[in-house]
Amino acid sequence: MYDVFVILAVITAVLLACIVLIQESKGGGLASDFASSNQIMGVRKTTDVIEKTTWTLAALLVIFSVASAFCLGGPKQGSESIVKDMKTTAPAPAAKTTPAAPAAPAPAAPGK
Repeated sequence: MYDVFVILAVITAVLLACIVLIQESKGGGLASDFASSNQIMGVRKTTDVIEKTTWTLAALLVIFSVASAFCLGGPKQGSESIVKDMKTTAPAPAAKTTPAAPAAPAPAAPGK
């Protein structure tokens, strides 16, 4: 069920991004390019539909996100905490080794 909610949330997010790009901004936006729909429904009706669609998709995105969080759930009954599991399964640290001291130079031969 978790996967279904995640897929629905992704689809909703993509649709929401497209609707936001269509909205008319101060510069005119992409909504001004839809002249045929503006002639049929009028400019005010088009912006109302786009605004209602934006709010609906935003609400759906929140609902799908919360539902996926509930479906994911917490730890299963009988399982230990994650921190305790990590402590018991973590590999032991490697023993520290000190580097060997560098060899001293050989003494010079006497008489030369």
